[in-house]
Amino acid sequence: MSHGHHHHVDPKAGDRRVIAAIAVNMGLTAAQVVGGILSGSLALIADALHNFSDAISLIIAFGARKIARRPRDANMTFGYGRIEVVAALINYTTLIVIGLYLLYEAAVRSIDQQAVEGWLVVVIAGVALVVDAVTALLTYSMSKTSVNIRAAFLHNVADALGSIAVILAGTLILLYDWRLIDPIVTVMIAGYILWQSFREIGPVIRILMLGSPPEIETYAVLESVRGVEGVTGIHHAHFWQMDEHRAALDAHVVIEAGRWGEADAIKARIKTKLADVFGIGHTTLELECAHHVCDDPSEFGGHGRPRSRGRG
Repeated sequence: MSHGHHHHVDPKAGDRRVIAAIAVNMGLTAAQVVGGILSGSLALIADALHNFSDAISLIIAFGARKIARRPRDANMTFGYGRIEVVAALINYTTLIVIGLYLLYEAAVRSIDQQAVEGWLVVVIAGVALVVDAVTALLTYSMSKTSVNIRAAFLHNVADALGSIAVILAGTLILLYDWRLIDPIVTVMIAGYILWQSFREIGPVIRILMLGSPPEIETYAVLESVRGVEGVTGIHHAHFWQMDEHRAALDAHVVIEAGRWGEADAIKARIKTKLADVFGIGHTTLELECAHHVCDDPSEFGGHGRPRSRGRG
């Protein structure tokens, strides 16, 4: 039941790659907008708009990485690492807005079809594909360990696929003067953007909503704690992710009658087991003796108060 919550990654690694990716995307966006206006291609302008969002997403990702490195302080006692999750949410939300806007524009263009300069579309989309591929390569390794960079990376993957679709559209226009292909390709680009965004935004929202880590079976954790020698129960458990890679647990643990003198040792065994078996590195445990257990305790969350009767 162990999982990969331990990642040893240099937090400053990759900054130059992100900056380079931002620069090439900004330049490409300008070229695509000009090309789309001159050629009359909505698909190319759609690809440019998405490419611009790539650059913005990379800027947001870069800024979030810088902020996340700040040390803990009195205002942010857990540190600033969760800013990367917030950045990912912003980027996925932006992608969803762009996808919906492109669907609207495609619907309008399918009704009012316009002439498109096929050669210009193919050439600029070809250059865009190369740039998108380079940008994706620059951020690929970092995307494996950061939900923030992964959001920016998916921007670029979607844009690369968009460029391929635009090249196809330009080719069909050149060969058959099939103008309807332009809004059709735009719908395909928008559909892919929306599919990816809705698929990836769920885990990000889960972290921000303090949901339990999806890799951890919460009931298995409770049973594991109950199996520690000297423990008779666990309740009021709260599981959450401090950030993408760090899971946390807060709970009340009941110590067996007559073993209160071993409470610290029992707590240490619990923490070691949780870290080794489940990868839960941040654990806060409130210990209760068997004679002062909370009234009407619930397994997860809830409120309770110690029973007033004395120890027997």
